[in-house]
Amino acid sequence: MSIKLPAIDPAILARRGEVIDALRSLVPDGVLADPASLHAYECDGFSAYRQPPMVVVLPQTTAQVAAVLGYCHGAGIKVVPRGSGTSLSGGALPLGDAVLLGMARFNRILDVDYESGTAVVQPGVTNLAVTRAVEALDFYYAPDPSSQIACSIGGNVAENSGGVHCLKYGLTTNNVLGVEFVLMNGDVLRLGGTTLEAQGLDLLGVVVGSEGLLGVVTEVTVRLLRKPEATRAMLVGFRSVEDAGQCVADVIGAGIIPAGMEMMDAPAIRAAEEFVHAGYPLDAAALLIVEVDGPEAECAHLIEEITAIAERRSCASLRVSRDEEERLRFWAGRKAAFPAVGRIAADYICMDGTIPRRRLPEVLTRMAALSEQYGLRVANVFHAGDGNLHPLILYDAGESDQLERAEQFGNDILRACVEVGGVLTGEHGVGIEKRDLMPVMFSEVDLAHQERLKCAFDPQQLLNPGKVFPQLRRCAELGRMHVHHGALPHPDLPRF
Repeated sequence: MSIKLPAIDPAILARRGEVIDALRSLVPDGVLADPASLHAYECDGFSAYRQPPMVVVLPQTTAQVAAVLGYCHGAGIKVVPRGSGTSLSGGALPLGDAVLLGMARFNRILDVDYESGTAVVQPGVTNLAVTRAVEALDFYYAPDPSSQIACSIGGNVAENSGGVHCLKYGLTTNNVLGVEFVLMNGDVLRLGGTTLEAQGLDLLGVVVGSEGLLGVVTEVTVRLLRKPEATRAMLVGFRSVEDAGQCVADVIGAGIIPAGMEMMDAPAIRAAEEFVHAGYPLDAAALLIVEVDGPEAECAHLIEEITAIAERRSCASLRVSRDEEERLRFWAGRKAAFPAVGRIAADYICMDGTIPRRRLPEVLTRMAALSEQYGLRVANVFHAGDGNLHPLILYDAGESDQLERAEQFGNDILRACVEVGGVLTGEHGVGIEKRDLMPVMFSEVDLAHQERLKCAFDPQQLLNPGKVFPQLRRCAELGRMHVHHGALPHPDLPRF
């Protein structure tokens, strides 16, 4: 394994019994300490790295979260927040000398206001459950990660998750209006509100995507949208990845913003079709799934426009969904692409780089060359409309060096993304997976400023240490801070 995990502090482990007793006094029915229970929490969706936590605590109320964090703050105990554990970057990987704070029991939808188009939910509510709760009145929650049946809203906030419809409707940050947020010292804050633009510093924008480094979310206000009058999906097959990539650029260049625009290459097409039987063309080198929505007349017009563009790019096949059942079937294969690939490989790593759309053919060509170089297969599934790539690197952990080769392969893909003007992550986060690649994208000064922000929220650096920053320095090493340790990050923030 090429990623170095933080060293375990034996002094903390020597206090394990004391910590467990203290946590049981705070959360009497929510502390897990036996080896069998801890085993269930030893990794998240980035399963190549595993280690059991020192202890797991499962609070049910904001007061309990505040009490647990306040205790750990005073005792100098590290804390790793965890939602549903679907993170693909190791963001919820436990530490052997830390408390794992599981938020799964925060699983209630607290309020729905159809007039304002908002819902207040606890962080353990699954992404799909929000839509299920409001769909009877023709509302829905737009972000829809592939793991939406399992991933939690709190985890979505931590990683700024997206999904197949993020091209038109945005990621989590564009659909979250407010949060209740507990700092490491136990202070409870409310950030944002019920409108898209809150006054003052955009601290909500800082929290969304902060990967559990700044605090723990205990309540989320999300934006609800009305379902459009019509929604149609298109399956467009191409004989080459280059033609498909250019079609994506041409559609966006024509001023068309589809509700979703996904691309799959031949290995991903075959795996998904064998798993779901969605009707994908098995002779295609690349497949686009393009969805349009809005008034019926607008959808018909956009389908004509996209069809003309695809034909100019020599598409080999084109189908338009005839009804809602067929539309959902088109998407079923894409949504199941990750488990489908899991059927054809012992293990895989799902990458998450983002590039300018125009560089798509070039980067895919480089990936093919890297596949040959490392002797490992790769299947590509990605959000083509916004250039967010999800290469799935297939390997067998039972073979002595395959994990190391897969990691090196993935690192080279991410380096290529940055080289062509892209970024290391689009929605999966940095976690431990991309932590040591941060200097590829950021200078020492950039990273120091990011660490200063963490120090403003968590001066003892007890929350989720070992993630995101390749070298976590003490706050004192970063120079004079502009906030007083122990104070709120901003004097205007309310204290509860």
